[in-house]
Amino acid sequence: MSIGNYKVGDTFEGFVLIKDVKKGTTSGGKPFLTIMFGDQSGEMEAKLWDSAKEDEEIFVPEQIVLVNGEIGQFRGKSQMRINAIRPSQPTDGVHIADYIEKAPVEIDVLKEKITEAIFEMTNPNLQRIVRAFIKKYEEDLFLYPAASRNHHEYTSGLAHHIVGMLGLAKSVHALHPEIDRDLLYAGVILHDIGKLRELSGVISTTYTTEGKLLGHISIMVEEIAQMARELQIEGEEVMVLQHMVLSHHGKAEWGSPKPPMIREAEVLHLIDLMDARLNMLGRSLDKTTPGEFTERLFALDQRSFYKPAFISE
Repeated sequence: MSIGNYKVGDTFEGFVLIKDVKKGTTSGGKPFLTIMFGDQSGEMEAKLWDSAKEDEEIFVPEQIVLVNGEIGQFRGKSQMRINAIRPSQPTDGVHIADYIEKAPVEIDVLKEKITEAIFEMTNPNLQRIVRAFIKKYEEDLFLYPAASRNHHEYTSGLAHHIVGMLGLAKSVHALHPEIDRDLLYAGVILHDIGKLRELSGVISTTYTTEGKLLGHISIMVEEIAQMARELQIEGEEVMVLQHMVLSHHGKAEWGSPKPPMIREAEVLHLIDLMDARLNMLGRSLDKTTPGEFTERLFALDQRSFYKPAFISE
């Protein structure tokens, strides 16, 4: 059984991928390690108490380990207490690719959906800018996660997030045809592409120095300006597209340098929020037995969500 399917009170034994490691010290001065384990089903935090210096050197990110531990709970989330742990060996026959969580949609399908949206665009300036970015970042775009934590934090997660938002954008435009579809599509496709420079990669995703100092929003606003110059595109579309990226987090406290001040920017923010939250909720509910509550979800105000028993899987 995969790690994401274990519950409080279970004993886990199996191979998992180390995604992150942090050193800590108890109030009594004893060292410990907080290790984030993961596999294709999800991830779980674990504690290695009374860790030694050798443990810090041996157990590092992007390594597969065999672990035995008890599943408990801390602050509303499942947490493993490690009883035994060792690095995998060649004779174990395990491979990192088998322990990386992937998007539930194939890459070819994600590419097809984004290409379809671009073909539907009729504004030549917006379409050319979007095409240029897809060409520039195609390889990483369909591999990178959308975040290091909380939503779409798996292989191809960024493209999966974009495609989910395009589906929402199409539905909103069908109900409100006065919305500029091309601008909304362009905003959806480009709003998070700066994360390809903000995040370090797929296996053990962390923030790059550039990501920490500038952030994906600032990175992308500058990239749009540079791409427009390269394509010799001038006009209001460039500035408005930059505003879409600048404002897509909605509020300053959520990381937006500007609030949405254009109708399409407001829609972009709302569908971005909806797709991210539904992704978090769906993956947590998938691990929850009907009639019970999910673990507390940090990005959703530490709320636990009930899974009604009458709702079919």
